[in-house]
Amino acid sequence: MEILSLLFNATPVVMGVLLVLVCMSLGSWTLMIYKHFSLGKAYKNSVKGLEFFSEARDLTAGVKSLAALPDSPVYHVARQAVSEYNRLKENRNSEAVIYDNVNRALRQGVSDVVSSLGGSISFLATCANTAPFIGLFGTVWGIMHSFHSIGMEGKASLATVAPGISEALIATAIGLFVAIPATVGYNTFLNRMSKLEVELTNFGRVFINRVQSEVDLASNRNGNF
Repeated sequence: MEILSLLFNATPVVMGVLLVLVCMSLGSWTLMIYKHFSLGKAYKNSVKGLEFFSEARDLTAGVKSLAALPDSPVYHVARQAVSEYNRLKENRNSEAVIYDNVNRALRQGVSDVVSSLGGSISFLATCANTAPFIGLFGTVWGIMHSFHSIGMEGKASLATVAPGISEALIATAIGLFVAIPATVGYNTFLNRMSKLEVELTNFGRVFINRVQSEVDLASNRNGNF
């Protein structure tokens, strides 16, 4: 109750700082909860998609098996690669051109998926880096208010400086409360994004190997999947 009383009696500037920090905290926690489930689902579907594709008898069957996982990141990567493969086959490009272009399409697909899934986690880095300084601004302002109170009262008593110092410390504490979870969340999701990228890269290797085998075994055959 004493802490709440200090918050409600804080200066408008410190109240504004606290409001900004609370909004940052709510935003970062909402994003972390969302990313926990979305990245978990993406990784699970990527592993499952790689298993489906690896167990298929050929490239065509492997691509069709991914249709059962339309939300899987590997489905997006495969769709881009298949589109490029079909276009090159229709244009009767050489085996080397097909191999190189499909490989680039796979890398581009992996990059698109990683950028799409990981783009918003930069907000966590922003919270982690700025929240302590925003809290520090509230601290400095609270101390300035305390010194101003001393000047107005003409004496440096504990009762004069305590409210300003207390609200200053609260601003610092809330800034750390925002920054620490955001830092942990950012590093955790970076690690999970790295694992997902490795899984997608492995899928790309399996896919390009299937393409190479398909081209080597049926270089004189036209048609799409």
